[in-house]
Amino acid sequence: MSLPSPVRSLSARLAPRTLRGRLSLVALTTAALLMVILTVVFNTVVRHRLQREADDELRTRAAAVATTVDTRHGRVRVLETSGDRLLDTNAWIYAGGRLLERPPSGAGELTRAAAALAARGTRACRTAHGADTVRLCAEPVPGGAPRATVVTALDLAPYRNSARTLLLGSFALDAVMLACTYALTRLAVGRALRPVRTMTDQATQWSAVGSEERFAGGARPAELAALGVSLDSLLDRIRAVLRHERQLTGELSHELRTPLSRIVAELDWWHARPRSAAETKASLDVVAEAAQSMRTICDTLLDEAREGMPTAPGTADVPAVLHRLAAQSDASPSVRAAALGPLTAGVQPALLERIVSPLLANAVRYARTTVTLSATRSDGLVRIEVTDDGPGVPTAFTALLFQPGRRADPGDGHAGAGLGLPLARRLARSAGGEVSYDAGHGPGARFVVTLPAG
Repeated sequence: MSLPSPVRSLSARLAPRTLRGRLSLVALTTAALLMVILTVVFNTVVRHRLQREADDELRTRAAAVATTVDTRHGRVRVLETSGDRLLDTNAWIYAGGRLLERPPSGAGELTRAAAALAARGTRACRTAHGADTVRLCAEPVPGGAPRATVVTALDLAPYRNSARTLLLGSFALDAVMLACTYALTRLAVGRALRPVRTMTDQATQWSAVGSEERFAGGARPAELAALGVSLDSLLDRIRAVLRHERQLTGELSHELRTPLSRIVAELDWWHARPRSAAETKASLDVVAEAAQSMRTICDTLLDEAREGMPTAPGTADVPAVLHRLAAQSDASPSVRAAALGPLTAGVQPALLERIVSPLLANAVRYARTTVTLSATRSDGLVRIEVTDDGPGVPTAFTALLFQPGRRADPGDGHAGAGLGLPLARRLARSAGGEVSYDAGHGPGARFVVTLPAG
């Protein structure tokens, strides 16, 4: 049965918003229920105990009064004693249902209750409710016939006052205990959650800067250790995302630099002096081609950067792409494209360009006179080689060649961010291929691209 909407809304507003408050409320509620049960049980036991004490007191008085009753010689006779007035207080003596003696101030209601109790002829007790609550107990007098019974009465007001005092004391003690429970629970939970708050602040700080700091290895409870492992995994993913974002930004800027430079150069050349219509058209064609190249670069890199998105299928005419790349490289040294027969790679032309372009740009940057592009087919794969006659790659740097941002000699006077080769390898691998460095080639450098045949 669900609660009405206003009740749920009120409960939601009144519910604590912090884990510390909720745990403290749960502890307070549990302690309150437990204390209520204990208080009820305790006071019930106390009431029964006080009633038993009253009954014992009444029976003791009845036994004392019974000593003044003589049942010998076939009749019942009440003996007079020095303590007769004290013994007769709140005491009735019956013989076979006949009242022999009653208290001087015996009230009619109590006398009737005593008579009804004595008529049973057995040892029994009952409570009479009226202006005062009185407990009565009947005690048969041992002896012959006729049978005599003594009934004594006791006002329960002192006992009830004691029970009421104990009940109020229990409530006061419960209130103090609940306050202490709530305060101690908040304190304990706050201390227990302090490491969690510290870990949260550290995780927030580390995730913002992509720090390599981690939670593993600290002396923490098992629960916090498990939380630390989860946070470490999350931080690793965040760091990977940040690294991937920086890498993608660097790769885009690296790849867009060449067509953007062509656009800037054409615009500077066009503004330098008045141009004929034919020259203006030629400049616009170059700008349009460079802009289209930039668009292709962005689409290719962004498609590949989408995690879990496989490279779109397609085929590329390898000789045509190599000749086009060679024609676009109008700088010295010269670039020569050679291909043996028709070759088709199982990738899109734009992706093939993006794989080969960084290798070609790197070869042109370090070659002395010539850069050669060649392609062959072997065992169902297309093999593309980019060879230059430059100084080659230092042996000590070979292991770091494809790491992003690494250059053999940053001060060699050549522009570059160390992103081209890692980009070419990543794109080739996304298409099921590979980019490698032929360390046995010399002089110069040779990079080999292998791709599935189309």
